[in-house]
Formats: sequence, C-alpha cells, structure tokens
Amino acid sequence: MTIRAVIADDETLMREQLRERLKELWPELEIVAEAKNGAEAVEYVSAERPEVVFLDIRMPAKSGIEAARDIAALEGRVPEIVFVTAYDQYAIDAFQQGVIDYVLKPAERERLAVTVERLKKRLAAPAKSADALQEALARLAEKLEPPARLAWIQASVGNQIQMIPVDEVLFFVSDEKYTRVQTAKQEALIRKPIRELIAELDPAQFWQIHRSTLINARAIAGITRDERGRQLVSIKGRPEKLEVSRSYAHLFKGM
Repeated sequence: MTIRAVIADDETLMREQLRERLKELWPELEIVAEAKNGAEAVEYVSAERPEVVFLDIRMPAKSGIEAARDIAALEGRVPEIVFVTAYDQYAIDAFQQGVIDYVLKPAERERLAVTVERLKKRLAAPAKSADALQEALARLAEKLEPPARLAWIQASVGNQIQMIPVDEVLFFVSDEKYTRVQTAKQEALIRKPIRELIAELDPAQFWQIHRSTLINARAIAGITRDERGRQLVSIKGRPEKLEVSRSYAHLFKGM
C-alpha cells in the first residue's frame, strides 16, 4: 500500500530538505503536494486525502495549528499530523500524548527516522478519532506562545558596555568562553553561547551554519567552495569567509 503525504512550510529550503530526508528514510512514501502556507495545506489535504501531513507550526495565511484543526474537521480518516518546528520548547507534553508527533528544524536524520517508524506503526493501527486530535491541538495551542525575541545585544566593547541592535549584527562566532558579535562598524564580545542565542533570535533572519556560528541571512554576499570542497559564506563589507558545516549545507542547496 502506497502511503501519501503533504508537506507544508513557507520556506522553500526547508521543504526541499524534508522531502530529501524522507526520500532517504521512507522511499515508499509519495509526496503528493507541497504547500507554502496553512491555507494551501488544507486545500491540498482536502483534495488529495493523504495519510500523513507535515506542517510547519508558523506559516502565513493559517498557522500549522489552525491548518491541523481544519484538517481534523474534514470528513473521512484523520491523517497523521507531524509538526515541523524550530522551537523544542513548544508544548512537548502535548506532543508526547501520542496523537501528534514533531520534528525540529532542520530535520535531522536520526530524529526523523524515529518519527517515520512511529508513523508506520500508527498507520497500521486503527484510525484515531478527530476528537482526540482536536483535544491535543487545543492543549498545544494553549502552550504555543511566540518566543521572546532579542531586540538588543548588551556587549562589551573595550571597557564599555554597549547596546547593539540585533538587526545590525552581521554574524556571531563563539569560542570556549565568549561569543564575538560583529557589526559593520564594530566587534564586541558577549558571554552568551550560540545555543542560547538560537532560542532568542528569529530563525528566519539568523541562520546557524556551524555549531559555533550564526549569520544574519540579510548580510550574506555569496557562497563559494575552497579547494577541499567546503562551503564558505562571504559577508557584505567584511573580509571573513565563514565555514558551513555539513549539517547545515542544505541551507544553501539552491544557491
């Protein structure tokens, strides 16, 4: 039996990455449609009636939660819902009820493999009720609050503490003790590690390209490869070339 799926994410690169990973882990899965927003997702699910739907939580037109509610209200068997999110603090207890699954962006093979195995088991079991899904979505929506975003970075510049607007930051690079904050005009240091910054910055604007590096996507000048085949990011107005690790190479697949 062919299992069919719809993918919904407003970021083209994220859709491509998820599609490619699913092709590796679940070759029999047929992706029948890809939606750019929640409203499209509902339309495609209504038309195609897939067994599985992968929904980004934050999308224009309709959020992933809103789209899932509309999908659960459709007649017929309720599809398996998997949320794709950049934020692991989102209502983990609601996910753990077993009615809804989730994967974190970017979709790592190991975690996605676990989700694929869960989906196969659920699809072989009796269909869950629409009411159970709606209850789980209600619990999730209660806990789903937008994370606080940093607007300013408090950093050391020489002997002074300065407030740097986040939008002016070109990139962050961490070592063992400090994180370098680079703007077009100055360099500063903070003690906050990259893993904490990731949770506080807008993932659409600041991309992690290495375990120790975050870049402002608006500051990217270009992508090149060195003699060893490594991807290097050039930053507007800066001489540095920042290395992209293999784990994040998918971000620049279409570039």
